Amino acid sequence: MLPTLNQDTINRLMTRRGAPALSLYQPTHRSFPERQQDPIRFRHLVERLTNALREQFPDGRHDSILEPFHAIQADHDFWNHNQDGLAIFAGEGYFDVIRLQRSVVEQAIANDRPYVKPLLRVVQSADRYQILCLTRDAIRLFEGNRYALDEISVPEDVATMEAALGSEMTPRGQHGFPQGSGRASERGDAMQHSAGGGGKQDEIDKDQERYFRAVDKAILEQRTRPSGLPLILVALPEQQAQFRRLSHNDRLLPDGIEMAPGAIDSGELKAKSWEVMLPQYIKRLEGLLDRYGESHGQGLATDQLEDIGSSTIGNRVATLLVEADRDIPAYVDSEDGSLMPAKEQGANAPDLLEELSIRVIEHGGEVIVVPPDRMPSRTGAAAIYRF
Repeated sequence: MLPTLNQDTINRLMTRRGAPALSLYQPTHRSFPERQQDPIRFRHLVERLTNALREQFPDGRHDSILEPFHAIQADHDFWNHNQDGLAIFAGEGYFDVIRLQRSVVEQAIANDRPYVKPLLRVVQSADRYQILCLTRDAIRLFEGNRYALDEISVPEDVATMEAALGSEMTPRGQHGFPQGSGRASERGDAMQHSAGGGGKQDEIDKDQERYFRAVDKAILEQRTRPSGLPLILVALPEQQAQFRRLSHNDRLLPDGIEMAPGAIDSGELKAKSWEVMLPQYIKRLEGLLDRYGESHGQGLATDQLEDIGSSTIGNRVATLLVEADRDIPAYVDSEDGSLMPAKEQGANAPDLLEELSIRVIEHGGEVIVVPPDRMPSRTGAAAIYRF
C-alpha cells in the first residue's frame, strides 16, 4: 500500500540537515513489460549519484550511505510494486523510500539537505483527495488525483467492526430477534413486543452506529487532519446518510458515490471520484485567485519575487501560489531577502520557488501548487500577506 505522503513527510525531510544528503528521483512503471526497465534505469541513477557524491564530498567514505541503494537494486520484489514515480533520500542515520503517484524527472543529487521540491509539488497540488469506502463492518481508504488512485493504510483499530468494538460487538451467530419473533418483527406485528422486543436487531444497529463514529474519529484524526485533503465517501445510500449525520469531518465532501464499494472497480472508482472532486477543485482554485485579487487591491499581495523573498524573512506570507513545473535558479539572501542568482548549474542549482515554499511552510504558511494556465502572474509565484 502507498505510504501516506503528506505535509508531515515534507516537514520531517526538511529537518534532515547535514552533508552528505542524497536525493534520487525516478519515473517508474506499474505494468509489465514497461517496469522491466526500471531497475536498469535505477542502476544508472545510482551511478550518477555515486559520481555526484564523490564530486561534492571527495574526502568522505561513501560505502555505508550507498549500500541501501545497492540492496534495492538487487531486490526483485521491490520492482514488482511500482507506481508512477520513486523518491529516495539518504543521509547519516536515515534512508527514506517514497513511492509517488506522479511521474518525476530523473535526478540524482548530493547536497547538504534533501531535495524536496518534487514532493512539494505533489503534496501541495490542489487536485489531491482521499476516498473512504465504507460498508457496515469494514473500510478501505484510497488517495489520489485525476491521474492515479492507490490504496493506503487505514487505522488498524477501525479497519473492521470487530477490530473497533471487540468483545462489545453483538454476536452475529443469531439473526432477527430472540424467542423466534424475527419474522413478526420484520412485518411490524404486535408480536414483536410480546415476544421480547427488538433487542437483537437494535443492538446490531447500535453496533453499526458505534462503528461509524469510531471510523469518523479515526479517519479525521489520523488521515484527514495530517493530510488536509478532501474526503469522498463511497457507500450505499442508507449508510451514506447515517455516516453523514454523525460525522464531524469538515473535509467530507457533500457529494459522494452512492454504490456498494465492492461493486466498483478501480478504474470506475477513479473516474467517479474525479467527477465528485472536479467542481471542488475548480471552486478552490477560483477562491484562491479571487482572494489574491482582493488582497492585491488592498496592498496585501504581490507577484514580485524580490518582495516575496523579503516578506518570507519577515514572516508576512500567509499563502504562496507556486507555478507547477517551473524552476528559477536563484536563492534568497538570508540577511535582507534580496534575490541572488545561482552560481551552480543543472540539478545542483538552488531553485527559488522551492526555497520560498520551504520558508513559508516553516513559518506556518500555506503553499499551493497551481497549473500554469491558472496562475495569476507570470513570475512563477504569487503571495498573499498576513498583514
